[in-house]
Amino acid sequence: MQWDEFSEWGAKISQWAADYHTTLRERPVRAQTEPGDVAALIAPSAPEGPHAMSEIMEDFERVVMPGITHWQHPRFFAYFPANAAPPSMLAEMLVSTIAAQCMLWQTSPAATEMETVMLDWLRQAIGLPNNFSGVIQDSASSATLVAVLTMRERALNWSGNQSGLSGAARLRIYCSEEVHTSVDRAIWVAGIGQDNLVRIPISGKLRSMNPQLLKEAIQSDIAAGYCPAGIIACTGGTGTGACDDLSEVLKISKEFDLYSHVDAAWAGAGMICPEFRELWSGVEAADSVVFNPHKWLGAQFDCSAHFLADPTSLVKTLAIQPEYLKTHGRDGLINYSEWSVPLGRRFRALKLWFLLRSYGLEALRLRLRNHVSWAEDLAKRLEDNPQFEIVTAPILSLFTFRLTGFDDAAQIDFVNRINDDGQIYITQTKVDGKIAIRFQIGQFDVTEADIQFAYKVMCEMVN
Repeated sequence: MQWDEFSEWGAKISQWAADYHTTLRERPVRAQTEPGDVAALIAPSAPEGPHAMSEIMEDFERVVMPGITHWQHPRFFAYFPANAAPPSMLAEMLVSTIAAQCMLWQTSPAATEMETVMLDWLRQAIGLPNNFSGVIQDSASSATLVAVLTMRERALNWSGNQSGLSGAARLRIYCSEEVHTSVDRAIWVAGIGQDNLVRIPISGKLRSMNPQLLKEAIQSDIAAGYCPAGIIACTGGTGTGACDDLSEVLKISKEFDLYSHVDAAWAGAGMICPEFRELWSGVEAADSVVFNPHKWLGAQFDCSAHFLADPTSLVKTLAIQPEYLKTHGRDGLINYSEWSVPLGRRFRALKLWFLLRSYGLEALRLRLRNHVSWAEDLAKRLEDNPQFEIVTAPILSLFTFRLTGFDDAAQIDFVNRINDDGQIYITQTKVDGKIAIRFQIGQFDVTEADIQFAYKVMCEMVN
């Protein structure tokens, strides 16, 4: 492809993107293909010669689009959103064009310095104190992994990376029953082992880990010869929106000198609204906090904001400097590749700069407040309808419910019928061992009319 052709097709694809987003409500939310349908339409081997871009785009429509589940659809109420606000997408086009590798300050000074400033913008927006500094990870899963690795190294007096875990004290990590499965995976990857992830029972309407039982578990492990290493708390857990009592949990982490990490992957964005911050009261005592602007805030995936009260322990865990990565004469510069597992890094801060400047915090707050209000209204309508029962009340814009008087199989069947129908998309979770239907409002362009439409569809699908 020549650059004049690139310009032509760049304009055409930009127009396609605008048309796609403005007509999304006309499409089924979830892909309507069967397993293997897309692969069957792709040639079994790469072509020997070039194909015209017009032919490639025709095949894109024919092969790819029928197999896409539309995460930007305003009636996507499953999981958490992976939003893509227009200014964020434009920034990503520029990032792709520049194609910088931003591993060190000297490989992309603008990327490094903008990342530092953008994370400070976000820190101020969500109310974290100014001793926190930040780094953009690809996902909250990666932030949790580096937090667990830091817990491991700190507890082993920085010997694990060098000597391995063989013969070392048996480490223990503590969390509630509501944390994301990325915690389990981090425990595996860090070599700590699933058996050493101690799940603390939950209590209360926010389904938070019981502080007294947490303390007792730590004391029991110490008495048994284990080595407690860290605590992972959550604000806005994936299943039901569970929120740990951070004031109490982090007080315990300080008492036992344990490294603490708060996973607020979805709900952290809500903290740009001061009235929601009671859900993570006490967060300022955490060592590590993560939330994903690529979820509720509207940034193009991937973009995870990871904040550290003191990055020294994390950098000590991850930093490695072969000769070719040394920045001679530039001591004191931040090289963010030392703050994350991958060496290679994209220029993720640019989309935050575009997003925050294009909307401003107040417009973003209004969207989130609307989502919370609409979730509360919908939950009330379902509660007033005898066909439904609320299982967990709304936490921000997430709640769960069930069909009244039906078993788990019927709840799953209801979810499947709705999703196969394609007008809206929801999913299920388990609450106290039983299936519940999970509903979350967070897509960037959702309207109140879309929520009313969802209620209509769910009522129609009961029978």
